Amino acid sequence: MSESHSNFLEIMKVDNTSKEDDEEHPPDSGVPARVDKNLRRSTSPSRHSPSSPRNSSGTGRPIRFSHGSGKHVSSTSLLNGWLSGLLFDPRRTSRGKRKAWYKKKVTIGLALFIGVFFLINWLMLSSIQDSGRSRGGIKFRFLKANSSTVSIREELQKLGRGKKPRKTIYARLLAKAAHALAEGQNKREPKDLWMEPYTRASSWTPCAHMRDGEPNEGKNGYIMVTANGGINQQRVAVCNAVAVARLLNATLVLPKFMYSTVWTDTSQFDDIYQEEHFINYLKPDIRIVKELPKELQSLDLEAIGSVVTDVDVVKEAKPSFYLKHILPILHLNRVVHFVGFGNRLASDPVPFHLQRLRCRCNFHALKFVPKIQEAGALLIQRMRQNDTGLGHLDHYLVGPFAKSEVKGQKDRAAKKSRYLALHLRFEIDMVAHSLCEYGGGEEERRELEAYREIHFPALMELKKMKKLPSPAELRSDGLCPLMPEETVLMLAALGFHRKSHIFLAGAHIYGGKSRLAALTTLFPNLVTKENLLSPTEIQPFANFSSQLAALDFIVCTAADIFAMTDSGSQFSSLVAGYRIYYGGGRMPTIRPNKRRLSDIFVKNNTIEWKVFEQRVRKAVRQNKRVFSRPVGRSVYRYPRCSACMCNMEEFLQG
Repeated sequence: MSESHSNFLEIMKVDNTSKEDDEEHPPDSGVPARVDKNLRRSTSPSRHSPSSPRNSSGTGRPIRFSHGSGKHVSSTSLLNGWLSGLLFDPRRTSRGKRKAWYKKKVTIGLALFIGVFFLINWLMLSSIQDSGRSRGGIKFRFLKANSSTVSIREELQKLGRGKKPRKTIYARLLAKAAHALAEGQNKREPKDLWMEPYTRASSWTPCAHMRDGEPNEGKNGYIMVTANGGINQQRVAVCNAVAVARLLNATLVLPKFMYSTVWTDTSQFDDIYQEEHFINYLKPDIRIVKELPKELQSLDLEAIGSVVTDVDVVKEAKPSFYLKHILPILHLNRVVHFVGFGNRLASDPVPFHLQRLRCRCNFHALKFVPKIQEAGALLIQRMRQNDTGLGHLDHYLVGPFAKSEVKGQKDRAAKKSRYLALHLRFEIDMVAHSLCEYGGGEEERRELEAYREIHFPALMELKKMKKLPSPAELRSDGLCPLMPEETVLMLAALGFHRKSHIFLAGAHIYGGKSRLAALTTLFPNLVTKENLLSPTEIQPFANFSSQLAALDFIVCTAADIFAMTDSGSQFSSLVAGYRIYYGGGRMPTIRPNKRRLSDIFVKNNTIEWKVFEQRVRKAVRQNKRVFSRPVGRSVYRYPRCSACMCNMEEFLQG
């Protein structure tokens, strides 16, 4: 047995004491063990020979008699001798031989059947380790030491040094998933797995590029923005700032990005987005300059009260707030500097033209710089196994680096080169902030509590002042991010083949390599950008987390299907929204309803795999319904609204 297979069995070990296992492997039937033992003893030539004295009187009384040595035989020995005599009675020899022959054949047959059964299962489970093969010119290999996934060989080496594998409450289901994947490798995937299930999705088309207003002259002053957070929060802040500048008839200074000790990235706007395209594309809407006029650069903005932080602006502030509180500062000082600006503009109520401007900024004005586009195009190409077909979103994402389509190859290539992109939102910040538990016991609780003390002091104060829901209650309400084990179970239940090509976005998964062992074992063709790019190709992005995240954004958005594990993630929301806007109803996204899935996962010790499959598929399909943007929800995530997209069904009916 291979090392990788041994480790898989160790990780996926099933509790054999369960009722189901007892039914699948019932105890041997037949003669009680004690009698069977005596039978074996009585038929042993070393103890009794056919010439041994036998009692044939049939009286049934205990009889004492002696061998040639003069020693007496006890009643127990007598019983054994009687049984021996019975087996070797000449009158019963023929029938006894037939019974012995039949018993021997049955035993051998059962042994062969059990042996073949376990051999087949071992071969199927071993085949799951089949990684590192070359297909279509690209080699899928396990990740490096600083990456998100691991090889089972490395895990075995750790086990050899005494490190125990991480326990999981889903061992039984994972074993069943592994068996289902091995059995299903020659079966077809569900026909609608890679498709948008509802045709209504194709009736929505982009229309945020349409303009019907006069340009903003920016006469009321200048707005500066230093956006905090990662690339996704910064992207939202930029588009919200564009809308606020239009609202206040102000000139927008090219946004800057705040350095964060969490993200440790010094990238600025022009390191990620095309500056000139941004300025020129929005010129009909607002005036944008690269820096303040010289006469304003010398001002002490904090001293004159022009610095506005997130403490000064309520979250999801309405447009009326800016007109009442910010516009007077502009009139007085000619400049306002927003610091942070995270989610500081409400989704509703917002005037139609401002809502459309936000969509125009996000989906049209923000284009990645050529360096990022080129690397992104390379990643897409390698995920598609060097296929020359052009994806639906390639042109919008990577511009001139989109691979040209070769005539006649599109349909044929699409069947063999598609890939799934997965955003596994399971970093330590998310895990700690959720207040959930993930099977790590007391050690995990202490580690996450220490992290909260440093990074989430307000949350710790809230815990001291108020009784918060228990981890079990949070999980049942769907408020915990999916664990990697739950994610792999979801993908297996949906019907993805174990050979499916999967791109994993993100990094620094909490729990490290051992936490991802189930995912990388059951789906060996799982890679990240660190796998697909050579050290030389990825070097320009090293130590720039926002630029690396931009690469993830491109590959996830261009994927044939995108799966998120936390619907509240800003990254997943932006990717899903982009796919809706440009996808034409052909870019499905898996948005798991964690509350429904929680009801399913809680039965992990008893539920049968077929039932598990049916319930997971139903829960995921229900979340693929096509609907217009709900009031109060982000246009970046739900662009199906009249301000951003046009509904052709409504147009034809009207």
